[in-house]
Amino acid sequence: MSANVTAIIVAAGGSTRMGAADSKQFIPLLGSPAIAYTIAAFQECPVISDIVVVCRAQDTERISALCRGNGFNKVIAVTEGGDSRAQSVKNGVAAAKGAQYLAIHDGARPLVTPDEIACVCEAAFETGAAALGTPVTDTVKVVDENGVIQSTPSRESLRAMQTPQVFEREFYTFALENAGEKLDGFTDDCALIENMGGEVSVIDGSRENIKLTTPIDIVIAESILRQRGQQA
Repeated sequence: MSANVTAIIVAAGGSTRMGAADSKQFIPLLGSPAIAYTIAAFQECPVISDIVVVCRAQDTERISALCRGNGFNKVIAVTEGGDSRAQSVKNGVAAAKGAQYLAIHDGARPLVTPDEIACVCEAAFETGAAALGTPVTDTVKVVDENGVIQSTPSRESLRAMQTPQVFEREFYTFALENAGEKLDGFTDDCALIENMGGEVSVIDGSRENIKLTTPIDIVIAESILRQRGQQA
């Protein structure tokens, strides 16, 4: 199936856990900003028609210049984020003119591949909503407010969710409106669909599709990029 898919790359978060003064989107990985790898993956994916980057107000000019300098001609807008992740995505959706499907991705996941993007998009074409995820390998415990274990869910039914998460546009915008005042409490786009009783298909992702959150993630990301022989 062929469809107009706009990627919304959410890069409006701070760097609190990273401990960096600058936005973590500009952390150098083998000499290139992390966000450059992220955008490049969507630029190179043939299923993606357009790209919208959502970022902090102080980063808009830097990211616009980066896109021009790297020939990222699929980028149709660099827009300012909101006070929460959900609000930032909402701003990105507003800028995604003509999109039939939305591929929402964390800007701080620079190791996603064009093949992974295409795979989850194709799944969304069939079901209306799909996301990447990996089986959980650690034993997970549910604890109470005192740190006391309450239960042990089965690992077979658990997935560590990744992005992109891809949705048919009208389906997703209905979910946004349905969230109402609870919108800012959603940190995951699939949860918006779950909130209204919808279903999301989970497609097996790669454990290399990590999110840059703490300093050790930079070491891991650069190691993976070296193994790939890749540089943005």
